[in-house]
Amino acid sequence: MTQDPARTLLLIDGSSYLYRAYHAMPDLRAVPGDPASPATGAIRGMINMMQSLRKEVPAAFAACVFDASGPTFRDALYPEYKGHRSPMPDDLRAQIPPIHEVVRLLGFPVLDVPGVEADDVIGTLARAAAEQGLQVVISSGDKDLAQLVNEQIAIIDTMSGKRRDLAGVQAEFGVPAHLMVDYQTLVGDPVDNVPGVEKVGPKTAAKWLNEYGSLDALVARAGEIKGVAGENLRKALDWLPTGRQLVTIKTDCDLNGHVPGLPALDAVKMGEPDNAALKDFYEKYGFKSLAAKAAAGQDAPVAGGSTAVDPGMTQGLFDEPPVVAADRPALRYETLLSWAQLDAWLEKIEAAELVALDTETTSLDEMVAEIVGISFSVTPGEAAYIPLRHAGPDAPEQLPFDEVLARLKPWLENPAKPKLGQHVKYDRHVFANHGIQVRGYAHDTMLQSYVLEVHKPHSLESLAERHTGRKGIGYEDLCGKGAHQIPFAQVDVAKAAEYSCEDSDQTLDVHRVLWPRLQADDKLRFIYELEMQSSEALFRIERNGVLIDAPTLAAQSHELGQRIVALEQEAYAIAGQPFNLGSPKQLGEIFFDKLGLPVIKKTATGARSTDEEVLEKLAEDYPLPAKILEHRSLSKLKGTYTDKLAQMANPRTGRVHTHYAQAVAVTGRLSSNDPNLQNIPIRTAEGRRVREAFVAPAGRVIASADYSQIELRIMAHISEDAALLRAFHEGQDVHRATAAEVFGVELAQVSSEQRRYAKVINFGLIYGMSAFGLAKALGIDNTAAKNYIQRYFERFEGVKRYMDETRQSAKSKGYVETVFGRRLYLPEINSPNGPRRGAAERAAINAPMQGTAADLIKLSMVAVQAAIDAQQRGTKMIMQVHDELVFEVPEAEVDWVRTEVPRLMADVAALKVPLLAEVGVGPNWEKAH
Repeated sequence: MTQDPARTLLLIDGSSYLYRAYHAMPDLRAVPGDPASPATGAIRGMINMMQSLRKEVPAAFAACVFDASGPTFRDALYPEYKGHRSPMPDDLRAQIPPIHEVVRLLGFPVLDVPGVEADDVIGTLARAAAEQGLQVVISSGDKDLAQLVNEQIAIIDTMSGKRRDLAGVQAEFGVPAHLMVDYQTLVGDPVDNVPGVEKVGPKTAAKWLNEYGSLDALVARAGEIKGVAGENLRKALDWLPTGRQLVTIKTDCDLNGHVPGLPALDAVKMGEPDNAALKDFYEKYGFKSLAAKAAAGQDAPVAGGSTAVDPGMTQGLFDEPPVVAADRPALRYETLLSWAQLDAWLEKIEAAELVALDTETTSLDEMVAEIVGISFSVTPGEAAYIPLRHAGPDAPEQLPFDEVLARLKPWLENPAKPKLGQHVKYDRHVFANHGIQVRGYAHDTMLQSYVLEVHKPHSLESLAERHTGRKGIGYEDLCGKGAHQIPFAQVDVAKAAEYSCEDSDQTLDVHRVLWPRLQADDKLRFIYELEMQSSEALFRIERNGVLIDAPTLAAQSHELGQRIVALEQEAYAIAGQPFNLGSPKQLGEIFFDKLGLPVIKKTATGARSTDEEVLEKLAEDYPLPAKILEHRSLSKLKGTYTDKLAQMANPRTGRVHTHYAQAVAVTGRLSSNDPNLQNIPIRTAEGRRVREAFVAPAGRVIASADYSQIELRIMAHISEDAALLRAFHEGQDVHRATAAEVFGVELAQVSSEQRRYAKVINFGLIYGMSAFGLAKALGIDNTAAKNYIQRYFERFEGVKRYMDETRQSAKSKGYVETVFGRRLYLPEINSPNGPRRGAAERAAINAPMQGTAADLIKLSMVAVQAAIDAQQRGTKMIMQVHDELVFEVPEAEVDWVRTEVPRLMADVAALKVPLLAEVGVGPNWEKAH
């Protein structure tokens, strides 16, 4: 169907749209975080979908059709019609009037005709428009509308990208569009509670209709249909006429004057967005960036080109902070190519209270990146760029690299000269690569955002657009992408200068918005200062790196390789044939067809699943799945660690330098990558052996300092549970103490099995484990698990009280806090979607403990590094993994580390229970445990 926008009618199934928007979006509020404020999630999702649809389907005519309240002829015909549908949620019902309003303001006519279902309104409009020679596009995911499809009417499902034209209907349902009413009559409509023929599904219905040509012909020859299906068809003969009436979309409705002048389509002419009214609407419902765009006359979609709303992409995108007004001075960016220009700017930065600083480099790997250029900004709209190593064909003569850095070094290394950056740890490394130890970094906009709005993106591009309304030049706009991307050094200097100056200028702009918000909240300011200090300590850890014993890794790889080959042969022997152990298809054939193993679950496409969960379940009773699991585990260990770690060592230092990402985890925990030191699988002997390759050079040893049962101690502090507090103050084994309480026995009588159960319960409840999860973890039935949890809460009333109060507080505020005031936002805590809300409630319980543990290890890291520096120790901090600090220690300082590090770690905070850190020492990381 060729579409001419001037001769196209776009019909939107508004009722379908608003439910999709409601269920896809988080629980947004007009006042973010205030549950008493009006819900706005469905409104925002609807705006996005309508704006995107307007771009995707240009049309001169359009209508967004909603179901009106009240009964229709179908209810009179069949009282059970839609009888099992749940009532509309109250918070969605409250959003319907504003949804109608904003759809109209966006230029779409809105129709809701009393007594007529939306499908029938759509059917009537579609048929009338087609008769006048218009092309009709219906936007809906409702398969019932397929019966309307003809040469001029097509349906698009914006959620799946599916198009139902004549060919599409035939391919999807197996019958032509003109037989869809007959098809739907036979299969029924469970969504609307309309019965079909019992046990007749899509395949049988399509087969009958293709064989007999129509439902009427089938009914006439019902006596010929054999088997149970034939019996059921004959039983349904009296019902089928009623069923057919119920599923048939009416195309001749009296729209009761709601669409006057229908033959001329005047009532469904697409209008222009009313930006002035939209601005007021957006401001009323808290959509600040949309209001700014409407004020500027922009009505483009906020989230790009698809009308589908991806719930995974909504977090942080739709609950917006204020955008700063765009009354900015004219930009004054300067490229420094002479000594006189550089000297003038050196005077500016020497005199400035704060200087935004940015580097342009040769690599994203901070340990090898070299400077190509440097920019500064000291006042809004004013910045300078020093090109140093541009080598393009038109590159101008640039100031000498070494001499410029020599001129800048005194200011860069002066701690009394405050500096600002975006992700300053990276820039520290870059300058260190050139022998400059930058001091005086006072602020980092990435970390400011991380503390204030942890659930949102923290890139400078996002921050600038979100907080200042500025959209800058993208890196790919400058350098291209993929195979055609050029190095920054080859970028035209004028363009590079504009890009880099803009980065420094925007960093200063964003700082001027975020810093006052941090200053206004003492707790958040404390967390921000901790993050800044942690950034410096992490720079030192990354710079130190850890020595890797390559021969040890090579030997482990060889052994793992031999075991992997042996496992393959053992698997072949059990299966009775060779096969690809990594092929789900072949695994399915071997497991279920050849060996007759039970099917545990199926994939979304109906295939028999062989995923990790299925393998673990089958491995309990069958040898082959156990071999497959072991093969996968060892292959991953070999490929990820023993084969690669030595190759990742820096050629200059001979060490592995992991990168710690600070602004990733919402709990405040660090993320380690290249290599990931936090995911080494230490629950297996082979995994633990990998840590043997993390070694110290001659004359030094490895020391590991680890908090003991930190999250349980934090739970005792936060919940103030008397039994937990007593156990920690008396130095009891807390799992044994828990077992004594739960099983009602004396401490001395607790068995090892009871202690194991108690340990699972302790940690399980911290992570919000349900009775089902506990039953699975302990291998017991659900009733027993439920009884254990009930007994636990009876004995540990403070823990139960903490959990109940935390859930309630989280629902009220939209976030929880750590002991030190770090905010952990929970966008889904009031979600209408049960599973999402449940996950948020579990996170509300656990996040304060994980977050507080993250705060404590950062406080320890800062305190220990400060002590090392103050006492000029030779000890180096080389890793931070979960609740553990790892050191490379001169043999002469081992006693100091054993004594002082635990004391420093225990003293970073005064909780209601003592903090305990334990230190182990050995020639390698594994032996230090």
